Amino acid sequence: MEQPARVIDEEDGNRQVQERKPRGWKTMPYILANEAASKIALYGVTANLTIYMSDYFNMSLLTANNGMAFLTLSASVPGFKPPKCNTSDQELGNCVGASTFQHAILYMSLAFLAIGCGGTVPCSVPFGADQFDKTDEQHEKETKSYYNWYYALVAGSIFIAYTVIVYLQSEVSWPIGFGVPTGLMAFSIVIFFLGTKLYIYVAPEGSIFTSIAHVLVASILKRNLVLPYPDDVDQQEKELYDPPISASKFKLRLTKQFRFLNKAAIIREGDINQNGSPKNKWALCSIQSVEELKCLIRIIPVWFSGMLYFLVLTQLMNFTYLQGIYMYHKLGPHFTIPPASIYAISYLALTLFIPLYDIILVPLASKITKIEGGITVLQRQGTGIFIIIIANVVGALVAKKIQDSPLSSDGTSSLSVFWLTPQLVLIGVSGAFNDVGQIEFFNTQFPEHASALATAVFYASQAVASYLCTPMVNIVNSVTSKNGKRAWLNDNDILVGRLDLFYYVVAILGVVNLLLFLVSAHLYQYKDMKIRRELSDSNYSEMSSSDTQ
Repeated sequence: MEQPARVIDEEDGNRQVQERKPRGWKTMPYILANEAASKIALYGVTANLTIYMSDYFNMSLLTANNGMAFLTLSASVPGFKPPKCNTSDQELGNCVGASTFQHAILYMSLAFLAIGCGGTVPCSVPFGADQFDKTDEQHEKETKSYYNWYYALVAGSIFIAYTVIVYLQSEVSWPIGFGVPTGLMAFSIVIFFLGTKLYIYVAPEGSIFTSIAHVLVASILKRNLVLPYPDDVDQQEKELYDPPISASKFKLRLTKQFRFLNKAAIIREGDINQNGSPKNKWALCSIQSVEELKCLIRIIPVWFSGMLYFLVLTQLMNFTYLQGIYMYHKLGPHFTIPPASIYAISYLALTLFIPLYDIILVPLASKITKIEGGITVLQRQGTGIFIIIIANVVGALVAKKIQDSPLSSDGTSSLSVFWLTPQLVLIGVSGAFNDVGQIEFFNTQFPEHASALATAVFYASQAVASYLCTPMVNIVNSVTSKNGKRAWLNDNDILVGRLDLFYYVVAILGVVNLLLFLVSAHLYQYKDMKIRRELSDSNYSEMSSSDTQ
């Protein structure tokens, strides 16, 4: 049975908390359409950014590889970019660099892009998940499918960005190529607001970081106290501070793991007011707050493994792209494949595999494992880590084949860019397992009122991995270029060097990560929730009996 959720309504300037039933999939056309349009816009801008900065801001490829409306202006207004540089001048290093003003326009464009993504990207997944009732068994099953279909839609949108939008930028014009994503972003905003009367708006409950600080301080202050019933967690739970929680949260059970933190919930004389609230939140915390901190601590090893996964993935994708630049791009006598479009193969594989996984593989696996979803989210992540290792090995074999192939008159490989297809397909399948697994894992294992932070952590791991790519490449080049030897990764021509050996090094890093992940997954304790929900007296006084929808 659907349970009403607390939402915020603004009526006649008065803030009211009212009831509204989660609509589940009925809200998805608006949310997913918004996400599709915005993702096409975002990746349509960023997909070809390396080429744009190389061709129009006269940066080297490696420099451009390691960094919305304003970006359109930078492509449209001649004064916002340096003079175009021909190929011969590029080779001789005679190109006129961008001025301080032109750099400022570019970086301001990227800054606005980053700020916008920082506000929307972490919130989009949990906002969609909020539209399902977590106490309803059918809604819970639909939520698992939501994560799959959300990521499939995102992958499909990125596929369109890497094909249609990149083609417009490379073959038509940069102003149009950036202008279309800008228009799509505006369209996505309109679509999103059309569904406002259907959405569930979960009321904010304060910062998770404040609660973390309370628990840490309280447990340290009470470090010399003895926990009641140290060997019986059920009896201990009855003795500790355990007030009713808000209607929008599941009750977390007390656990033995990290039990030092349980001391934060020990009740001393004079700790509680007459109404049951703590006199000092820095001295007394609820079991719920203690267990929420434990959730975050347990997640750290899995997050670290996810970051290493993205490091392995990003290195493969970066150098696959650079390989593609120096390969044969013709498809027939008249059509040339833009280098950035080779990523589309990966996202097409991801888009096609996720529905296959959700519709066919999950039901089959569920019959065998008796697990809803076929396999656990940690098993799903581990499968993705294993596949990305195989992708790097395949990438190494293909890189060796490319290096041994004869060169064309212009210094590029005579092999077609489609030789990169096997590793790109494996990248897509790996993402279907690990990326979706991480999103579901963080959104289900984080404290409920920190779901936006959960998605932010997922994307933060990607960002950290991207930053680590450059020092890793520099270290490899530094080690391999000793004693006058040629570095494995050449700045000017990626076909010269030993990219195949670099891929093997990355694969070894993936193996190390897989071993670390297996240990972390074995030791991980899933969040233990009580089925019932409890309402505090203050919640009853706040909630309206009317059903707005």
